[in-house]
Amino acid sequence: MPPPADIVKVAIEWPGANAQLIEMDQKRPLSSIIREVCDGWSLSGAEQFALRYADGPQLYITEQSRGEIKNGTILRLAISPARAARQLLERIQSHGIDARLEALKELAKLSADPTFAAEFINMEGIGTLARLVESGTHFGEMLAFTLTAFLELMDHGIVSWDLISLSFIKQIAGYVNQPMVDVSILQRSLAILESMVLNSHSLYHRVAQEITVGQLIGHLSNQEIQTYAIALINALFLKAPEDRRQEEYTNPLEQHLTEMASTLAQKHLRSIILNHVIRGNRPIKAEMAHQLYVLQVLTFNLLEERMMTKMDPNDQTQRDIIFELRRIAFDGENDPTGTEKRKAMYTKDYKMLGFTNHVNPAMDFTQTPPGMLALDNMLYLAKVHQDTYIRIVLENSSREDKHECPFGRCAIELTRMLCEILQVGELPNEGCNDYHPMFFTHDRAWEEFFCVCIQLLNKTWKEMRATAEDFNKVMQVVREQITRALAMKPSSLDQLKNKLRGLNYSEILRLRQSERMSQDDFQSPPIIELRERIQPEILELIKQQRFNRLCEGSCFRKLGNRRRQEKFWFCRLSLNHKVLHYGDLDESPQGEVPFELLSDKIPVSDIKSVVTGKDCPHMKEKSALKQNKEVLELAFSVLYDPDETLNFVAPNKYEYCIWTDGLCALLGREMGSDLTRSDLDTLISMEMKLRLLDLENITIPEAPPPVPKEPSSYNFTYNYS
Repeated sequence: MPPPADIVKVAIEWPGANAQLIEMDQKRPLSSIIREVCDGWSLSGAEQFALRYADGPQLYITEQSRGEIKNGTILRLAISPARAARQLLERIQSHGIDARLEALKELAKLSADPTFAAEFINMEGIGTLARLVESGTHFGEMLAFTLTAFLELMDHGIVSWDLISLSFIKQIAGYVNQPMVDVSILQRSLAILESMVLNSHSLYHRVAQEITVGQLIGHLSNQEIQTYAIALINALFLKAPEDRRQEEYTNPLEQHLTEMASTLAQKHLRSIILNHVIRGNRPIKAEMAHQLYVLQVLTFNLLEERMMTKMDPNDQTQRDIIFELRRIAFDGENDPTGTEKRKAMYTKDYKMLGFTNHVNPAMDFTQTPPGMLALDNMLYLAKVHQDTYIRIVLENSSREDKHECPFGRCAIELTRMLCEILQVGELPNEGCNDYHPMFFTHDRAWEEFFCVCIQLLNKTWKEMRATAEDFNKVMQVVREQITRALAMKPSSLDQLKNKLRGLNYSEILRLRQSERMSQDDFQSPPIIELRERIQPEILELIKQQRFNRLCEGSCFRKLGNRRRQEKFWFCRLSLNHKVLHYGDLDESPQGEVPFELLSDKIPVSDIKSVVTGKDCPHMKEKSALKQNKEVLELAFSVLYDPDETLNFVAPNKYEYCIWTDGLCALLGREMGSDLTRSDLDTLISMEMKLRLLDLENITIPEAPPPVPKEPSSYNFTYNYS
C-alpha cells in the first residue's frame, strides 16, 4: 500500500552524527519536525535551527517551499537563517582578515538563498557591504566575494536600487575604468552597473556619466569579461532617452553612453566585436549570442525614427533628395530652361525612376513604414553604388515590353519588407540568440543589405518576366529568397550574395514543389488508403524518436530578474520512461548530463497534464510585465501531484515541439505540434515512395501469372536533425 500523499521519506544529516531517516508529515508545523530532529541528537535550542537541502543550491526549507520536498531527499540540519545572518554580519566586521575573508566567502554563497537574504537585509546587511566597497580598503578575493554577495542580495528585489549612493557607483565605475583589475572583480562590477541601469531610471543617468564607450571597448578584447561589457552597453542603450540615442558627436570614443547612434555605427567598436568576439578563437556561448542579438536589434531600432517619419512634400530639403536621384540617373545638368518643358521632363523622368506618383513623387514617401527610410536607402545606393543604381534605372526605363521593374516602387516596398524581416522597432526577445554575423562586418550594414536585396529584386523580376500586375508575386518570391538566405547565417555580405545566387527563381520553384509534394503528395483513393495504413507505424516511429530525445535530455535557461541570465538547469527522461530527472547546472553543458548529477525527479505516474503558453504558471506570474510573444510560444509546464509544477522555457521551437510532443506521448495523448505534423507528412511520403518504387520494380511474366506479392515493407531509422 503506497504511503499517504502528505508523508515524504527523507534523510537528515548533522556533522559527526549518523543520519536520521524519518517520515516527514507535511501537515505538521516545520518547527515541530525540527524540534523532534534536534531531540534525536540531544541538541537544545531547536528554534535556532532550520532544515536545508544537502545537495544542489542547498536552500533553506520554509513553510512555503516544503511542498517541493520529494521522497528520498537528503536534508541537512543547519543553524537558522536569522542566526546565520547575524553571525556572518559580525564576522565581516571583525578585524581579523582571514576571518573576514571566510565570512564573505560564505556570505557570497548564502546570498542566493531568498530566506537568508531577507534576514540579512533586515539587519542592514546591504548597507554594511556598500560601506565596505566605498571604503576602498578591500582588494582581490575579499572584494570579489563582497561584490558577489551584494549583487546576489540585490537581485532578490527586496531593496530598491534607487537607494544606492553616488559614492558607491563611483567606486564600482572606478574598478571598470582601472587598467589592471582582477577579472572576477571586473565581471561583478560590470554586472552591478548593468543591474543599476536596468532597474533604476535615476541610476542610469549616474552610470552614464561615469562610463564611456572607449573604456568598455578596452574590455572587449578580454574573452572572460567581453559578455559583461556588451551587456552593459546594451543596457545603457536600451534605457537611453529616445532623443539622445540619435545624437551624433564628433569623437564617439570620448562620449558618454547616452549618445549611442554614432557609437554603434562607428568602426572601432564594430571591428573589435567582429574580430575579438564573433571571429575570436572561442565558440560563442548562448549568453554571448543573446547579447549580440540584443545589440543587433537595438542598432536596427535606430532606424525606427526615419521609418516612421513621413515625407513633407513642402520641405525643399527633402525634395532635393529626389532631385538628386533624378540627376544621378539621367545627368540632369542639361535641363531645359522653360518651366513647362522642365516640368514635363521631370514627370517623364520620375515615371522612368519607377515612382507611383509621377507628378509629385514625394507623395510616395508619406506612408509609414517605411517613410523616409526608403528614401535614405535609395540615396545611399545612388551615391555609394552609383554604377549599380544607374544600370538598374536605365535598363528598366528603356524597356517598352511592359516588363520594366519600377525601381522607386520596388525600393519603397523592399524597405518595408526588410523592416518586417529584421523587426525594426521591436524590443529584443528575452532568451533569443538569433544574431547575424554579417551585420557586424560593415559600418553601414543596413544600407549594404538593402543594396544587395534591391539587385536581387531586379534580377528576380527579370527571371519571372514580371509585369506591373505581378508586383506582389515578385515581392513574395523575394521575401522567400531573403528569409531562406538569412536562415543559412551567412558570415559576410559576400556570402549572402552567394547564397542568394543559389536561390534564383527556378530554385525557389523547385523548393516549393518539393515541399508541396511532401505535404499533399498523391490524392487518389488507393494512395490515401496506403497512407492511412502507414500512419500508425510512422506515428509510433516518431513517438520513439521523441522518447529518445527526452532520454538524452536538454538544457534550459533560468529566467531571472536581470536581462543577462547565467543559470541553467537540465532535464532528461529515465531510460525506462518512468521518471523525469532534473537539476541545476553552473553552465550550459557540452553534451549529455549523467543522472547522478540531477538531484530532483518526478515520477511520470504523478504527472497530471502538460500546459503551454499563457496557461503556464510561470507566465501568469509575470503577467504584470510585458510578455514577449516568442517567450510565450516556447513556454510549457508539467503539472504533477499534489499541486506542483515544473516550468520550462525551451531554447528554440524545435526543442519545444520535441518536449511537448514527448510529454504528451508519455501521458498517452496526441502529439499535435507543427513539427510532428511535418515529420509525419515527410516520413509517410518517403515510405510511400519506397513502397511504390518496389511495386514498379516487380517483373510480371507473360504467363502463367503468379500470385502477386504484397509490397515489401521498408524498415528505416528516423533520425531528425
